[in-house]
Amino acid sequence: MPAHRKELHIKGLNLWYLVGLITSDGCLSKDGRHIDITSKDAEFLEKIKLTFNLVNKIGMKNKGRINQAYHLQIANISFYEFLLSVGLTPNKSLSLKSLNIPKENFCDFLRGLIDGDGCIRRWVHPSNSGEQWSLRIFSGSKEFIDWLSDVVEPLLKIRGKVHKNAENLWVLKYGKMAAKEIAKHCYYKNCLGLDRKIKLAQECLGSYKGWTQSKTVFN
Repeated sequence: MPAHRKELHIKGLNLWYLVGLITSDGCLSKDGRHIDITSKDAEFLEKIKLTFNLVNKIGMKNKGRINQAYHLQIANISFYEFLLSVGLTPNKSLSLKSLNIPKENFCDFLRGLIDGDGCIRRWVHPSNSGEQWSLRIFSGSKEFIDWLSDVVEPLLKIRGKVHKNAENLWVLKYGKMAAKEIAKHCYYKNCLGLDRKIKLAQECLGSYKGWTQSKTVFN
């Protein structure tokens, strides 16, 4: 008789946020069971544990080094197989392609992706002293970045630019008005997320005064 499979009872919006987070900051082991999530923020991983009622301990990677981080490991065959059905694979960083994400849950997936491998940045323009914002998502796979851009554009009515940076990563970049649209749709009230980026997204939404036109936002 096969062993009974433990269910994690992860569903709804938080499920797709977690899929986005694992897509960016997670790793599927080759044993068909373990999923590892890495973050520099131990409190964030505690938040994930609490949200999904996980009992796993949070460990440390590269202790004492400049790249010190924390990780949370989930051991569950059913959830692992679900992630495979979505399109994730072990050693996914360079081979990641399109994923099977429901359109109605895509914004939660996107928020998880941004919280993992994204950057929300604010700065002051040196010539006109105007406040500027950008949102970037990074990946080692161009096919994945192109797919992401192709899904986001019709869904949120915004347009980004894809380029390769000095670290040899592919970057999907959105300017200030497009970043506002992402913040509005993805970082809604009481959403699950990384507190630091939730705060930045809220500041981004509150800072748009007098910005009414953009070639990257369309109806």
